[in-house]
Amino acid sequence: MILTRNVRCVALLGAASILASCGGGGGGSASTPPPPAGWVQGQFQPEANFAAMCVTPRTGIDTVTQKAYPDKQGTLLNELNWLRSWNNDLYLWFDEVTDQNPAGFATDATYFNALMTTQTAASGKPKDRFHFTYQTSVWEALSQNGVSAGYGANFVVIAATPPREVIISYTQPGSAATIAPANLARGAKLLAIDGVDLVNATDQASIDILNAGLAPQTIGESHTFSVLDAGAGAPRTITLVSANVTETPVQNVHTLMAPNGSLVGYMLFNDHVATAESELVAAFSQLKSAGVHDLVLDIRYNGGGYLDIASEVAYMVAGPGPTTGQTFELDQFNSKHTSVNPVTGAALAPVDFHAAAQGFSTPAGQALPTLNLTRVFVLTTANTCSASEAIINGLRGVNVEVIQIGSTTCGKPYGFYPADNCGVTYFSIQFQGINAQGFGDYSDGFAPQNTVATEGVPLPGCSVADDYTHQLGDSAEGILASALSYQSNGVCPVPPSGMAIGRTIKSVWRQNRISRPGTR
Repeated sequence: MILTRNVRCVALLGAASILASCGGGGGGSASTPPPPAGWVQGQFQPEANFAAMCVTPRTGIDTVTQKAYPDKQGTLLNELNWLRSWNNDLYLWFDEVTDQNPAGFATDATYFNALMTTQTAASGKPKDRFHFTYQTSVWEALSQNGVSAGYGANFVVIAATPPREVIISYTQPGSAATIAPANLARGAKLLAIDGVDLVNATDQASIDILNAGLAPQTIGESHTFSVLDAGAGAPRTITLVSANVTETPVQNVHTLMAPNGSLVGYMLFNDHVATAESELVAAFSQLKSAGVHDLVLDIRYNGGGYLDIASEVAYMVAGPGPTTGQTFELDQFNSKHTSVNPVTGAALAPVDFHAAAQGFSTPAGQALPTLNLTRVFVLTTANTCSASEAIINGLRGVNVEVIQIGSTTCGKPYGFYPADNCGVTYFSIQFQGINAQGFGDYSDGFAPQNTVATEGVPLPGCSVADDYTHQLGDSAEGILASALSYQSNGVCPVPPSGMAIGRTIKSVWRQNRISRPGTR
């Protein structure tokens, strides 16, 4: 979520979720040309017939696969026909897509956005809110190395319309945002960007400037910010230059003493990226050595990522007792693929609770440490999505109690296998995940039991608003303090306060559940 004048219109541009002003719409051109030879509505050739036939073929060696790019000269229509056939084969709701003539579209982006269901969920929200794409080179840098253009500060939008409020939710250790002269920390409010009043600006030109500063798309962008630090009496001005920022997905691992005297472990887990695997192994090993009695897993800003890492986390929480031989998540594809995974070609089988590292950033096969807990406290907001929700659902499937403190999660029981074609990686919903008890219907999220709103699957716990006046991991911070109190006496704060939250500005892929084509 970025800033907007009018929140009714949302456009998904590249890798950033940008709220745009209302304007012309649609997918196709003003007039639709006659169907090209070989195109018949409702009839689809195999996507392999069009794969890697590119307007601009890549050359050289793919740094991930270490093989030559398969691209060969083709046309835009070849690329669109690949999208059409691929989507019809794998899209979870393929039978709810109106098959349109691809020759009526000027770009692959507009056509891809037309390859979606228009139906709604029970709550009235669009059933598919999750289509997106990346340039393949950008996706590979993000997913493999946790590297993205930014400042090292994560912004959260409390209010997207005037009077706006944007605040820093957390920072990346050692990044430019955290060192002099910036010295930014959680709780600092942004008042202006590049001379534009962030709080009150209404014209589109100003909004474009604000969005550009909040979500830099390239390296080396310089933007000036007016910032009011938490507790400060006056704002200050700083300049930030966007750089390749390597995420530290697991932070602030330590122990806390609960009011009842028991030792509680805490960790902030922000992203299911490849580098998280080694950091999680170290974090769980540290807390195991400390002998914690309970765990607070802070995933309030964790939008998702690799499902295999979610499985590893769930195993490290619960240990082998309840998880051995059990399903962490079973992927259910569309009605064309009920017995075979259409991406890997393997027989459909559950994702188990991984007892060993999967090789993301820890040697594959290395045994994972476990806390062997019968319950876990999760700290959540609406920014807790997809792979993070899979941790909750997977543990509940084997009767590990999940106690939720915070606010309702975003509701994404769906997942993707990324597909590259001609330098663009496409993400189209291909499966829904269910746990060992066959449950996966949480498209309106998980909600603490005393939440005022009626949407969401209720879980034991407390509705508590995010507290930006304290640092994450501070036992006085509102959500964490409520978790420690509930751990000791089972009592929630009165009245519930979990509705006052914001939306983080985060890469789209980090708000989803991603499976690797080479697995399962």
